[in-house]
Amino acid sequence: MLKKFENALYKALESKIKKRLILLGTLAAFVLSVMMIPTELVLAKMLPGKNNDTFSIYLTLPGGSSIHQTQEVSECVVGLLQQEKESLDMEVFLGMGGPLDLAGLVKGSHFKNSENVAEIVVNLSKKHHREEPSYMMVQRIRPLVEKSCSQLYAGTQFSFVEPAAGPPVLAAVVAEIYGDDAKGIRHLAGRVEQVFKNTPGLVDVDVIQDDIYEKFEIRVDSVKIARSGLDVKQLNDSVYLAFEGMQISVKNSPVYDDQIPIYLSLSPQTKRLTSKSKEAIEAKLAGLKLMNSLGQMVPVTELVSLVSVRSNPMIVSKNLRQMSSVVAETDTVSQVYPLMDARTVIIQNFADEYEIEKTGLFNLSLSEKKTGKIYKLIWDGEMEVTLDTFVELGAAFIAALVLIFLLMVVYYKSFKLSAIVLLGSFLSIIGVILGHFIMDLFSADTFFLTATSLVGFIALIGISSRNSLLLLDFTKSLILQKKMPQREAIAYATATRAKPILLTAAAIILASTLLASDAVFGGLGVALIFGTISAVIASLVVVPVLMDALVLKEEFS
Repeated sequence: MLKKFENALYKALESKIKKRLILLGTLAAFVLSVMMIPTELVLAKMLPGKNNDTFSIYLTLPGGSSIHQTQEVSECVVGLLQQEKESLDMEVFLGMGGPLDLAGLVKGSHFKNSENVAEIVVNLSKKHHREEPSYMMVQRIRPLVEKSCSQLYAGTQFSFVEPAAGPPVLAAVVAEIYGDDAKGIRHLAGRVEQVFKNTPGLVDVDVIQDDIYEKFEIRVDSVKIARSGLDVKQLNDSVYLAFEGMQISVKNSPVYDDQIPIYLSLSPQTKRLTSKSKEAIEAKLAGLKLMNSLGQMVPVTELVSLVSVRSNPMIVSKNLRQMSSVVAETDTVSQVYPLMDARTVIIQNFADEYEIEKTGLFNLSLSEKKTGKIYKLIWDGEMEVTLDTFVELGAAFIAALVLIFLLMVVYYKSFKLSAIVLLGSFLSIIGVILGHFIMDLFSADTFFLTATSLVGFIALIGISSRNSLLLLDFTKSLILQKKMPQREAIAYATATRAKPILLTAAAIILASTLLASDAVFGGLGVALIFGTISAVIASLVVVPVLMDALVLKEEFS
């Protein structure tokens, strides 16, 4: 078998047409594989979805919603989740966030403290006992929940949160809007939110800012209170007791060292308002009466007045700069491509109100035409992590190539031979990209080119360089010591070293198959498998052709 390969390679080296076809075929394969990335045949992403045993659902109703409305929406979501056979149990936290985990810490679930929010924690069966991964389940359930439960109250927001597969981020796509005018920031954030909602692939779109809504303040008439023989504290305690509940006493226990507080509160049905109107609140207050010092019952409505006011939103800042964040998650796609689409729409459609200037690689500076106020739109989230990771891994790859090239120059004292070793190492990228394309054809979901894929590509550089070094060193000994003609030496050295090269490649491929099926490290496994195949072909076919293009005796001397 090796003798046949030696003869075939020798005949190829003797033929200029065959050598040209090999080089042109290699160049074509390289160009076609690299073009798969900009043409989106192979999609890039920081890390793919991770198959978890739990996920959370954040509910956010419009500002001013009651805890009963939040409970109604939560019960709708729980009813749908109970129909899932893989759902073991769940817990609902009304008006607050659930117990802190890493994702909740990053997304600020511990700051949830109002009646219009809730968190539902869902525990699934172990991933080894179910066929559907958690991220695919979330993508399937999301539209069902939004269709069934968002209709209960307009403006309800749902966010499906899973433990991060990599570095935790606020969201897949985050647009941070900075400026000095709160009203202008809110207006720009609203426009960006609409762009996100109309961008295919983006889901769970939300603006991290408080809603501005109408509310009613109970204002006390101190003059009337004094004339009625009452005091303000008595009124405050009674109203608070009626709507919130309060501690009125304690109970001693022989079991506990501390006293047990006793709370008094009206029943939920009694506290519930019929509608969000001034009349409904006045009707509720009319049922409350206070006894003055003369034993007379005074209605609360005679002592207070209801005034409609607008809520005061919380001021959000970062690095001492006022800002607001528009966040979105991605659904079965990488965050890179929806972000680019949304950015293009912003540049095109916001020109009616702003002068837009590109800053940095993706960021934008928007100057309002009427007032001249300047706002900064800075992209963050998983996109920023992806960009930083790919840039750093790219720099590591270039550094590895440069170091290998310098070592080869020192060893061979020849730039041409060093370039051949370098080129043979670089051609493994053909197998890496084609491998991801092939895997994507057979995968149920998108098989992304991830950060772990680039790690595998960088790891292949040393393996590919070793193959080329084996051929060069053996060819050198045959030419200088055995006085063998150049083409015979190249063919014989390649055929002889083919066996250890193939055995090494087989060991790498078999070991990497264990990684190929992993949700996070699948890219690393595929890169090692197909990149190794590409590196072997390059070492046994392309590198000998490149070696024959030189006068090796002069290069080795």
